[in-house]
Amino acid sequence: MPSTAPTTESSADAGRGDDAFHGWYVVGAAFTVLFVVYSIQFSFGTLVDDIVADTGWSESRLQLIYALYILTYSALSAASGIFTDRFGPRRVIGIGALILSAGYLTWAAAPNMWFVLLGLGVIAPIGMSASWVPCSATVVRWFIARRGLAVALATTGGSLANVIVPPISAAIVQARGWRTALATMTIIGGIAMFASALVMRRDPESMGQHPDGIERTELEIAAEPGITLAVAFRTRPYWLIFAMYALSFIAIFVPFAHISQFSTDLGIEPVRAATVISAIGVGGLVGRLSAGPLSDRFNRRTVAAIAFGIQAAGFAGLALAQGLALLYPSAAAFGFAYGSAVAVFPALVGDYFGRAHAGAIVGRLFATAGAMAAVGPFVAQLLVDSSGSYRFAFTLCAVANGAALLMATRLPRPGITQT
Repeated sequence: MPSTAPTTESSADAGRGDDAFHGWYVVGAAFTVLFVVYSIQFSFGTLVDDIVADTGWSESRLQLIYALYILTYSALSAASGIFTDRFGPRRVIGIGALILSAGYLTWAAAPNMWFVLLGLGVIAPIGMSASWVPCSATVVRWFIARRGLAVALATTGGSLANVIVPPISAAIVQARGWRTALATMTIIGGIAMFASALVMRRDPESMGQHPDGIERTELEIAAEPGITLAVAFRTRPYWLIFAMYALSFIAIFVPFAHISQFSTDLGIEPVRAATVISAIGVGGLVGRLSAGPLSDRFNRRTVAAIAFGIQAAGFAGLALAQGLALLYPSAAAFGFAYGSAVAVFPALVGDYFGRAHAGAIVGRLFATAGAMAAVGPFVAQLLVDSSGSYRFAFTLCAVANGAALLMATRLPRPGITQT
């Protein structure tokens, strides 16, 4: 098995063998990082109206820059995963915190749209790429038996941010304006992200510990897969995981971008329409916390397949909705499934390809499949413009997740040699 010993980060910690298992501190740090970075991302909608009113800038151009931001940080995650394997998460996430903060502060002080493009579209994505993949891959390295639970707890930070922060952001915007709101969230979040990076360690071996805090036999260690990205790239499971998450991710931001407007089109007043987004966040929180531990006890492939099926049903419900009676449960079902599928994703990679190169493999998959998330809302808008309704877009999202379900059922049992 390829060695999991770090090249740069372990020298100060190797052999310490601290009594307290450090893996749960890594989970807590990852939770904090993801809470911070998604707080601002999910608050974008609370800033846009005030930005347009204050500056007169084009809302469509702001949305296009935001799509560029999502596309760029997803693509750059391939590099951040490799850097995490090579240099360790402390350096990657710490530097990412500084770059992300610089990008958002540039946006907050922007005198024109060119500086918005520079801050949000160019600088911030570099920092944002140092969040989800490095955090998820590092948690995967620290756990085997409780991998699903650990990843679920870490990634819950993103869902909790979706529930808590947008209302707070909206209140600050109303009281102090969008620039103050953005700068305040950036400074507080940047400090928290940098501090969390200091807690990160590349893997348990770098601290003289073992995955899950449980000492294993030499036979168990030898049996653990440690597949490189190049080898994983040639396996059937890699392409099935890519296909099912690409199909799911292309639809994943469509509700966040369009469900509020869809609700108002149904005659629901704007404040109540915004609560439909909160239903997604609550569902996502429950989904992550449920799917993670369940996937440790049962077949993780089955949990993923069920998640895609529920997501397809949620989109179908949105397409059929005539009011809040169906919007709320459909949005919550979508959120539950979205949270479940995302929580299972890094754990699946660990199951099939091992811990040694988790950063590179998770990063490559997220960069290619995750980049599809930037396409979905834009394509959905084109469909709405041409058809005059959101229902066709939501129906296509349901079909895409049905196809993802089919891909999940084709996954073989985890192992080293599937081709």
